[in-house]
Order: sequence, then structure tokens, then C-alpha cells
Amino acid sequence: MTKERIYLFDTTLRDGQQTPGVDFSVEDKIAIAAMLDEFGLDYVEGGYPGANPTDTAFFGKRRTQNARFVAFGMTKRAGVSASNDPGLAALLEAKSDAVCLVAKSWDYHVRVALGCTNAENLESISASVEAVTAAGKEAMVDCEHFFDGYNENPAYALACAKAAYDAGARWVVLCDTNGGTQPPEIRDIVAAVIAAGVPGANLGIHAHNDTGQAVANSLAAVEAGVRQIQGTLNGIGERCGNANLVTIIPTLVLKESYADRFEVSIDRERLQGLTRLSHQFDELLNRSPDHQMPYVGASAFATKAGIHASALLKDPRTYEHVPPESVGNLRKVMVSDQGGKANFINALKLRGIVVSKDDPKLDRLIEIVKEREATGYAYEGADASFALLAYRTLGTIPQFFHVESFRVMVERRYDANGNLKTVSEAVVKVVVDGETMMSVAEGHGPVNALDLALRKDLGKFQSEIEDLELADYKVRILNGGTEAITRVLIESTDGTGARWWTVGVSDNIIDASFQALMDSIVYKLLKNRGEAGRVAAE
Repeated sequence: MTKERIYLFDTTLRDGQQTPGVDFSVEDKIAIAAMLDEFGLDYVEGGYPGANPTDTAFFGKRRTQNARFVAFGMTKRAGVSASNDPGLAALLEAKSDAVCLVAKSWDYHVRVALGCTNAENLESISASVEAVTAAGKEAMVDCEHFFDGYNENPAYALACAKAAYDAGARWVVLCDTNGGTQPPEIRDIVAAVIAAGVPGANLGIHAHNDTGQAVANSLAAVEAGVRQIQGTLNGIGERCGNANLVTIIPTLVLKESYADRFEVSIDRERLQGLTRLSHQFDELLNRSPDHQMPYVGASAFATKAGIHASALLKDPRTYEHVPPESVGNLRKVMVSDQGGKANFINALKLRGIVVSKDDPKLDRLIEIVKEREATGYAYEGADASFALLAYRTLGTIPQFFHVESFRVMVERRYDANGNLKTVSEAVVKVVVDGETMMSVAEGHGPVNALDLALRKDLGKFQSEIEDLELADYKVRILNGGTEAITRVLIESTDGTGARWWTVGVSDNIIDASFQALMDSIVYKLLKNRGEAGRVAAE
């Protein structure tokens, strides 16, 4: 039986950016787009070019290799031709493969928000779609408030969807913008849209999670006939969030009721990177992963002692709906260490490190990782540090240099003009090939000063790190109080455009920062020699 294709549309960089406390930089967007592209999503929506400087800069070039890169924006204004609408022009000029136009489909919003007639709104939809297709881009229309609009005026909501489809839109996306529609309603209304003449193969669903049913509503829409699902990584989004693609994707791939009928762009092998993707994204947002998130949470396959653990001893399937390794996760109650080993072996293989399951060094690596993660390390978001730990445990890493000591001072004083200022200074003693060098640097804060001093003179290796830059620095306090354990995550980049992440943990923020800085430099030197495999940056 031929399987029908479900297309996966990620709107993390656009609708996900509406999340309170989330504000992506251009560099963040580039990194996230690469993560999504590598994982295998069909569409990556990048934002709203022309609406703000970040999104405009982001769309200055195409940011995906395989996924279709999507620009988002409004249909043209009523009373203005498509060729004279500046907002539409910005969309057409963006370096994207597709354009997603948001259109009002609730007549109440047409009247109150747009201040135009129902007929003018329909004309704006048609003309905008035609302009996008004429520009050689794939056109899709997000029918905003579609389900609420359908309940108020079904004929007009259907007319909006039909106008988009008849004008040539590849996708007509039905949006539950307020997030209050229930799964049975979703099924019935999708069926009505298909009956009205918009084929399910051209329909998408965009669900919000205000009643906790965005995933259920998305799957209900698929059952009713839609073939595109829009959502975000980890379900981020305004208010209660969007449909969580991290939950939807494994359900489509692993559950027979869907897998037997549908196929998606992500196969079972790629799905094993799901947990890493989810956790890496949370680290980028500088927030703790949700331990109880389906499939990828730290507790998703955790079982306490007792009758459950006893059953797991006999057969893990007794208390696991899917094998944890199928999504790259780990079983927390281990009958033997084979499941854990398989997961580690796969993670190492992805980084170009081959190791036998019988190698006692592998047991030691697993032991070290578990010990370190218990103290606060998180290697899902720090691939370079994990790779270096693996190399150090399984083999050898050249000792490029040795830091004999460092000292950091922070002084608050008045300058010559009587202004109060805080000055940070760091002194680092480094040994390279038996030669000791001492470097001093002032910086904007103690960590910056330490970074500058550490990289000021590495002897014969200095030229190799000239293009090394620290792209981001995140600090997370893991418990309360002034003596709290601190985790530092550093993102680094170099002249090749590669990016990698390193981590340090300590009850001293300077020490934690120093660990991450050291790993970043050592990884860079290994990378220069081609010895870091596909660790994190490639």
C-alpha cells in the first residue's frame, strides 16, 4: 500500500519567537535553522522580513540546504495593488523558497482589525497569492482564526480558504489561533473544508495549545485529511505554546496507526537524534529541559524501584510504549547496561569515534558521564565537551598547552574623572613545549578578561586560534543561594563558520567558565587537525 506523505512545517523561528522571554538574535536563528535543516524538516519558517532588523538580516540569504526556507508576512492591504504594497514587496525580495501569507478568515476580524469589506479581504488573499507564485515562490496561506471564524460564519471562512486555493496556494493552513477548538470540532470542520473543494493534500493545520490539545488537534486534522502539520520545537509559542513537533514526529514515525498509513521526511535513524535536538534547543534558550516531556524528557523512560522495575527486569516493553533508544533517550532503570551502551556507541559513532561495546573504557566513559551529569553537567547541549571527554577517556588528546595558574581580580574604583567604574583583570600562566608564558588582560567582566588573557599568547598555537570567537555565553544557577552550583555554556565559532558548544560546572562561576573556555580552545586545535571527527561543528 502506498503511504501518504505528511509534510512537517517548523515555525519555531517565527511563531515560537512570540514566547515570553524568548528573543532570538540573527546568530541564534542561523544556528536553529541549521539544527532543523539537519534533522530533516520539510519547511523552516524563519520570521517576518521587513518587520524588524533581525528578521530582515536573517533573510538576506538562504539559511537552509534541504528544507524549504519560508518567509512569513501579511497579505496586501485593501485598496493597494500587490505591486505597490511595501510589506508584500519585502516578502518577495527575501531570499526564501516559499512565502506564508497570514490572512483573516473570521469576518469579525476583517471588520474590526482590517477595517475593510469581506470582498476586499478575499481580493487581497487572491492577489497576494498570485504575486507570490508569479515571483517563482511556493505560496501558502495561514487562515488566521479559521475555526472560530467558521463557527461564526462558515460560508465566509470557507470562501477565504477557497480564495487562497483557487489563486494557486500550495498550502491552505487552518489556524486554531486562540487554541480553544476541540478535536471533534477540528475533524468536522476539516471535513467541511475538503467537501467545499479544497483537497486535503493542500491543507495544513496550525494548532495552539491553550487547552493542552495542540498535538491532539493536529493529529485529529491529519485523520480528517490535512497533510501538513505546523508546530515548534518543544512546543514553544505565545501564551501556552504551539503544537509540539518533538511529540508529533515520533508519534507519526513509531505508532503503527500512523506509520502504516503515512510517511514523513524523518526516518527511524534520524529520529534517534530527537532527544539531542530537543535538549540542545533548550540549552540554546538557556532553560532547563522539561523532564516529563513525552519521548525526550529525562523522566520519559524513568521507573522507580518496585513492581514496575521488577517487570522491566523481565521485559522493558511492560512499562515502555516505545524503546527509549528509538528517540535517542535513555532508560533510567537499567536491567543491564546494554541499552545504555548502545546509546553511547551510537552517539560516539555520529561523532566519528568508533568503540567496541566490550571495551572497558566505554564502561568508564558511561560512568563518568553519569557522575558528571549528576553534578550538573549537560552534554546534550555541549557536543564539543562530550567529544573531548570521550577522546580523553577512550584514547589520547595531545597536550597542546598546560595552564599552570590563573588569577582574576575585580576592582571597583573612581577613575580620573571621578566616575565610579568596575575593572576586571586576569593573569594566566601557560606552558607550551616547556616554555612558560604569562599574559595579562583587562576585560568587560572577569570572564571576558580571563578569555582575553588565556588566548593572548599560546606560543606556536597562537596563529591557529586567531579566528576563534566566542559567540555566546550562558550561565545557569542549578540550585539556590550564593554558594549555588553554576553551569556555564559557551558557544564558539571560527572562520569556517563552524559552531560548537562547551560546558563547565562548579560552585565558582569563574572556574566553570574557565573549564568551558579551555574545552573550546582544545576543540578548536583538534578540529584544525581534522581529529575531532563530526563532533559538533561539522
